[in-house]
Amino acid sequence: MTLSTVVVTHPRFESFEEYLDYTDDNNRLYELFNGELIVVPPESGFNISIATNLLMYFAQTFGHLRVRGHGLELEVNGEPRNRYPDLTIIKTEHIEQLRDRNTIRLQMVPPDLVVEVVSPGNLQRDRDYIAKRNQYQDRDIPSYWIVDPQVKEITVLTLTAAGYQPQIYRGNDRLKFQDTLLELSADDILSAGC
Repeated sequence: MTLSTVVVTHPRFESFEEYLDYTDDNNRLYELFNGELIVVPPESGFNISIATNLLMYFAQTFGHLRVRGHGLELEVNGEPRNRYPDLTIIKTEHIEQLRDRNTIRLQMVPPDLVVEVVSPGNLQRDRDYIAKRNQYQDRDIPSYWIVDPQVKEITVLTLTAAGYQPQIYRGNDRLKFQDTLLELSADDILSAGC
């Protein structure tokens, strides 16, 4: 029996619009990095559990149409040109805009909140704490949450004229979103991955 290897090649894209026109049949998520497609690896079950718990909470609070899971694509400046937050709360106007493609473009208003759950490792930590923070701040996203199970804390970054201002939540600290005290503590969020 002879085994053969299938090599899949993707075109190089000169613009984000060219990338948006590209389709394939494998249902993978890609980041567009320097014109090339980089496959986004699947999230861990632990991270998905945390994000799903938040999704269910926010869906009850804001309605299911405004809460999007990991599949929402967010166009950003820099490299890569797009991100897939673990959770996003979109604005009401996005609901219709995202009907055909779940992508928030640069010319659209930013979402209200993006949440990233940090995976183990320095590369993932730097990506969430530095690279994504810079891209989300540049995109004028009003609130960015970094849920970090390794250090058992949640960093809530709130956009001000001076940039993102962090607030750290641990243990029984209850989180705020849009000046509303939530019925969720840091421990409630972090323990959802267990």
